[in-house]
Amino acid sequence: MAESGGAARRRAPALLEAARARYESLHISDDVFGESGPDSGGNPFYSTSAASRSSSAASSDDEPERPGPARGPGSPAPGAPAAQESEEDEAGAGWSSTLRDRPPPRFEDTGGPTRKMPPSASAMDFFQLFVPDNVLKNMVVQTNLYAKKFQERFGSDGAWVDVTLPEMKAFLGYVISTSTSHCESVLSIWSGGFYSNRRLALVMSQARFEKILKYFHVVAFRSSQTTHGLYKVQPFLDSLQSGFDSAFRPSQTQVLHEPLIDEDPVFIATCTERELRKRKKRKFSLWVRQCSSTGFIIQIYVHLKEGSGPDGLDALKNKPQLHSMVARSLCRNAAGKNYIIFTGPSITSLTLFEEFEKQGIYCCGLLSSRKSDCTGLPPSMLSSPATPPARGQHSIRMKGSMSLICWYNKGHFRFLTNAYSPVQQGVIIKRRSGEIPCPWPWRPSPPTSATSASTTTSTASISFLINRTRPGSRCSGLPSA
Repeated sequence: MAESGGAARRRAPALLEAARARYESLHISDDVFGESGPDSGGNPFYSTSAASRSSSAASSDDEPERPGPARGPGSPAPGAPAAQESEEDEAGAGWSSTLRDRPPPRFEDTGGPTRKMPPSASAMDFFQLFVPDNVLKNMVVQTNLYAKKFQERFGSDGAWVDVTLPEMKAFLGYVISTSTSHCESVLSIWSGGFYSNRRLALVMSQARFEKILKYFHVVAFRSSQTTHGLYKVQPFLDSLQSGFDSAFRPSQTQVLHEPLIDEDPVFIATCTERELRKRKKRKFSLWVRQCSSTGFIIQIYVHLKEGSGPDGLDALKNKPQLHSMVARSLCRNAAGKNYIIFTGPSITSLTLFEEFEKQGIYCCGLLSSRKSDCTGLPPSMLSSPATPPARGQHSIRMKGSMSLICWYNKGHFRFLTNAYSPVQQGVIIKRRSGEIPCPWPWRPSPPTSATSASTTTSTASISFLINRTRPGSRCSGLPSA
């Protein structure tokens, strides 16, 4: 037994290093500007830590290159007439290689916290900016009500006593702690193994924690007027959103993305195959709009992956349509503020960007011919030539205020933006092999470790509440009040 415990301790640093590498690989990195090492690989949007360097070297784009048709020795140079016809078609659609300067969106707001917390403020004080006592007290009432109704229906539970407000705070503290102190199960806190935590274990007994977990509810019963699938957690989500709105003013640049939930390598390494299969059945996805300077969450959106409503998968037949709907929801309070929103390939779309521009929202997105809705974009910018260009070369097409940029750096990277001028001087990426010109004048700011931790904590809390209180996760025989 001692040997197995020692082996677990020896493996732990490797697991933690794998977790760190995986986590870092998901964040925008300064590696694109040559500040983090001699060579950062091909993809400018992901770091090249030990875990991600091999994958980025193998493929620097999210899709395979599509070379042009092969030419025989006697065949003419590829299609001068076809190229001319393509240019005429693109010009007819409004796309031109003639570039025009345009000023960036005007933004004068000052970002940052709206409340000054005293130096003596505790972690709980910050937590209660977003989840105040009235929300926690409601959880206490609803949990006790559910326990009472459950026992009336299925028999008395002699070990149960009504939960109190301090116990509810401790209970949620245990749940949130697992997002920063990763372990195979929250119950590992009370074990004697590697993941145990004696300091936390003394706050509440394991038996009491499991009892509260059994009956925990944010909303115990469905009202006759309730039809939304998130009704059991909606008060908590509303409280979080209210706190996000009132506690912080974001910077101009923001990002839409889907944070990872329950995908930590340390956790997965300790799961059985059966547990992993069960974990793939998550019925919701969480999307956020975040301040790119600080990582602070501005807006949250929870999408249920099943249902026949107007936003259910029955009504949304393809992912670009789904992701456009998510983007509209996340930006519903951003109109008229001249924010610049960064998007991934699944959201980037000419139609969506033009729609947002009419609302005073500007965008910059990574484009993929496989994942993006490419309707209205010039085909010549979406295909890859048979002979790769030199690193750093780029081509640009412009339509009105919209610019489509194709840049080559060990792979083709395509960007669509109406937020930046295509004629501005880009940065120079310095590498051991030489300098690589990049058409972009801006520098993405990776979230700090503190804000990354806060994001992880928020997503862990939301994930727990939805998983524990999602309709069907409790006994179906319990009547609705």
